[in-house]
Amino acid sequence: MPDDAARTDGLPPEITGPSAWYGPDMARSRDWIIPLEPSEVAELDAAARRIAESGREIATLTRDDFPLPTLGPRLLSVLKEVLDGRGFALLRGLPVERWSIREAAAAFFGLGTHLGSARSQNAKGHVLGHVRDLGLSSRDPAVRIYQTRERQTFHTDSCDVVGLLCLKTARAGGLSALVSSVTIFNEMRRRRPELLKLLLEPIATDRRGEVPEGQRPYFMIPVFNWYQGHLSAIYQRQYVDSAQRFPDAPRITPDLAAALDLLDSLADDPALNFTMALEPGDVQLVNNHVLLHDRTDFEDWPEPERKRHLLRLWLAAGTRPLPPAYAERFGSVVPGARGGIIVPGTMLNAPLDAI
Repeated sequence: MPDDAARTDGLPPEITGPSAWYGPDMARSRDWIIPLEPSEVAELDAAARRIAESGREIATLTRDDFPLPTLGPRLLSVLKEVLDGRGFALLRGLPVERWSIREAAAAFFGLGTHLGSARSQNAKGHVLGHVRDLGLSSRDPAVRIYQTRERQTFHTDSCDVVGLLCLKTARAGGLSALVSSVTIFNEMRRRRPELLKLLLEPIATDRRGEVPEGQRPYFMIPVFNWYQGHLSAIYQRQYVDSAQRFPDAPRITPDLAAALDLLDSLADDPALNFTMALEPGDVQLVNNHVLLHDRTDFEDWPEPERKRHLLRLWLAAGTRPLPPAYAERFGSVVPGARGGIIVPGTMLNAPLDAI
């Protein structure tokens, strides 16, 4: 057997296709930016205002409650590119500058009903998240990094697709960064297949205090999962490291640390990743199974009304098969009903402020 074949024996094949991209190519293409037409904006605007004026609880909205006869079919084609193509898209042109927070929340959540099923993003049952600096630190094991102004580092969220609506930008920094986890897999396979094999074995990841009933305070899922012809990734290095605080969590060996370090260095390589500056009114959609996303640290405005603010959706979308191990984090692997965080006492709601 040739040496190269021996080194990669037992590994999934190298992955080809549109999700195996390199950052500089994406930065040059810009065809992932999708400006909304005036008629589509007007349609979304009217639906959002109607819901906002009705006082309807936003978390209860369904697609039937938020008809988008023109924009809806276009959203389905965008979703197909996110699920089966490059793995991300950016809708541009929502009129957030003239919306109240209730109107913006209704518009974004209503748009999301045409893409998937909203999932709870935390133990409080928030199906509409607020990404703002709450003056917290990730050194606190009960804090999630999106609640700080720190760099997030490349990671996935616990859902099929994550959506962000930019309301206000920071004074400096806060850039969004994307990298293909498929490309990272391919590069590790070429360079250090013996380390890649370790990332196909279950790894302990901290739940950060949000523990479903009957579960451990950490979950055990491989970083890379090859299942029914699909490669899916799930990763957050800080939470892998902080899971070591639990005495019964499997230890990070020197070889596993080297594998994680290589993954991180590839994700951080500008030959693989790229950054974008989200503008007010932008909606970014990212497929968590084939991409890792990041946010640079930022300096915010001193005035409370100007501070960086994004709305977030976690969506169950598409039919990609996920291995049974994902149920430990996603609650289920059934398409349309998987992902999110549910703990005892969770009640779904869509808050209009970061709480």
